[in-house]
Amino acid sequence: MSTGTWPLTRFRTDGARAGASRNATALAAGLTAPFLVALALVPIRTDLSHTNAALILVVAVVAVAALGSRTAGVAAALSAAAWFDFFLTRPYETFGIAASADIETAVLLLVVGVIVSQLAARARRLELVTVTDAAHLTLLHRTADLARSASSADTVVDHVRGELVTLLGLRACRFEYGTLLGRPPRLLQDGEVSGGRGWAEDEIELRVYGNGRYLGRFMLTPGPGPLPPLQARLVAVTLADQTGANLDTAGPGRP
Repeated sequence: MSTGTWPLTRFRTDGARAGASRNATALAAGLTAPFLVALALVPIRTDLSHTNAALILVVAVVAVAALGSRTAGVAAALSAAAWFDFFLTRPYETFGIAASADIETAVLLLVVGVIVSQLAARARRLELVTVTDAAHLTLLHRTADLARSASSADTVVDHVRGELVTLLGLRACRFEYGTLLGRPPRLLQDGEVSGGRGWAEDEIELRVYGNGRYLGRFMLTPGPGPLPPLQARLVAVTLADQTGANLDTAGPGRP
């Protein structure tokens, strides 16, 4: 594997761990931050309009939603509505609201908080997809550049083997030249896995063709994680196609 390989699987694994920790922190913040903000407003609650107080609490909800998950954002919205009622509406220090206008404000605070948390979570998801797409594109460009400059087809095969291990979180990957043996599960052109037990502990073949002619196959040994995302599997198929084009041009490699 080239030294410049983008660690996609490590990125996903580390990102998942970091995301779980971040979500737990955000959930705790979602429950406590609105409480602390509402408590801080108590000394000036008689001078502060309920609309302005609600807007301040919405800011706290937005901050939590930007940090964590949808769940954390919804928790923050519920917490904000509850503590707005408890600290900032009459009768104070009770979960009861006397004025109908304050009830409307509390309901709007809850609704706006939930909506904002959903939007923030979606924006975060789109950012992640953009980063991942950019990483995949970089991977494919790097392989294409190597295929153009490599003096040996084996260099490209070895490079793609390393890329597949990282991309799909494999325990191992090897390349077989020559004829097909056995009927292992197969990673298809559409990214689906057919035959056998699917993405399990068995080896999975990823066939390599050049100009429509079978040239060999990568044998993938899945790691302990779940089935990789479809996007990663499609990138793996594209890497196999790049390998096949290079082998077809360079001629047969190792027997």
